[in-house]
Amino acid sequence: MADMFAVDLALDLSPALPGAVLDTLRWHLGLGGTEPVDASPDPFPLLADRGPAAKIGGVLTGELHQAAEHWSLTARQEIHAELLSDLEPLLEMLAAHARWDGVIGQVRFYEEDVPELLVGREGRLVRVGLRVA
Repeated sequence: MADMFAVDLALDLSPALPGAVLDTLRWHLGLGGTEPVDASPDPFPLLADRGPAAKIGGVLTGELHQAAEHWSLTARQEIHAELLSDLEPLLEMLAAHARWDGVIGQVRFYEEDVPELLVGREGRLVRVGLRVA
């Protein structure tokens, strides 16, 4: 049994996105950019995998697109449980720079049916646990 999590992100980023944040995001997507300064001792690009997913089904992807006035990010990745602590600062950074408040993604243990929502509220990351009705 693997300790894998499905991580899905979909959000628009502020038009005033700082260059350092954009560089960090590009690095995590495997698009170049600068390695994060506050990364763990052995940093790993968390949104760079592409192709068929091994455990969660579907396809792993990560796309960053510059629109006229903002950046849009969509990513779907498999993240090992050991890397979740490295993912947290990235999620907090995205929530801080989200264009609007609301759902920015979800995290789900690959064997579970119900995800935990990732919500940006006033620039902060809030995790909302869901349950089956």
